[in-house]
Amino acid sequence: MSALIHHFVVHQLAVNQQQELTLVPRTSCFDVNPEIENLAQQINHAFNTKPGKGVGGFVTENAEIVSVSKESDDEEEKTLTPHSVPFKNMLQDMQDETTDFVEFSIQASELLKKSLIDTGTLETGFVVFSHYQFLATDYLMIAIINTKHHVEINRELELTSSDHLDLSKMQLAVRIDLTQLAVSAEQQRYISFIKGRMGRKVSDFFMHFVGCEELVDVKQQNKQLLTTVDAFLAAEQLDPEEKHQARDTVSEYYKQKLEQGEDIQIQELAAKLPSDHVSFEAFNQQAEVPVEEQFQADRSALKTLAKFSGQGGGVSLSFERKLLGDRVSYDAGSDTLMIRGIPPNLKDQLLKSQS
Repeated sequence: MSALIHHFVVHQLAVNQQQELTLVPRTSCFDVNPEIENLAQQINHAFNTKPGKGVGGFVTENAEIVSVSKESDDEEEKTLTPHSVPFKNMLQDMQDETTDFVEFSIQASELLKKSLIDTGTLETGFVVFSHYQFLATDYLMIAIINTKHHVEINRELELTSSDHLDLSKMQLAVRIDLTQLAVSAEQQRYISFIKGRMGRKVSDFFMHFVGCEELVDVKQQNKQLLTTVDAFLAAEQLDPEEKHQARDTVSEYYKQKLEQGEDIQIQELAAKLPSDHVSFEAFNQQAEVPVEEQFQADRSALKTLAKFSGQGGGVSLSFERKLLGDRVSYDAGSDTLMIRGIPPNLKDQLLKSQS
């Protein structure tokens, strides 16, 4: 399914000879051609497939400060007042056509540069601003993307080299649902961003730049949903095959939502699950801590739906859920797991170790 691209422009954050962070702006948007449309869709897809995103909305002018994580014990933890009003006003001026998209993107990039400096973060790369419509929803994507060097061989068997945007390594991006901001801003769910990398919250300076407060832990909501699904299936007293089919239904629903970039909706999911006693939606509402009615899908949930896995004490195990009770059995009393039909490559290693 294609997206309708309204505006697409790229600026560059670089370090000059004085080792100062500088902004190299582009003076106009790209013409919307098939290549730009394809790139914008790839960026949107890369964002959708990133696990562990945060969700929230603009903080108020007098909101609490944003805490910036320490890199090491030798550094002091910093606290910063979010740039809520500047960015929000810039965005509003762009939507009101008081400023054009290029001017907005340059102003916002300057604000991003200031946030990097304020947080003591040195991050360079290409700053992409993509304004597009997907599935009748308007979005603004802002991402910092670096390049990757490639060597290719042409038809004359000569080597050529070039740099490509490395979308697989995109870790710094924020997406604003402009439609939701316009119609239901009070829900504070219209901003989503990629969280964390290499053990630190690199998303802090993006939150500072946009003026965003995280209100929903997407990863936790997905984990909680799967726990609630397991509890619901147990309460419905389904047999193992029925439970397996129900989890397949949840898995297919997840795949559909991830592919379309849409949110998980409890009411929709409930309509797909068996309910002899009480609907899944009602079961969730009766829970001590109910899962939110709507939140982003996390791709890592698919693995949990399909497999049991765990590690510790030098042991790492993973097997498909449908094998439990068949080739795999667990005795809780003795805390013993029995596997029938060892994988051939593992069996070969075990036999060789005894010879």
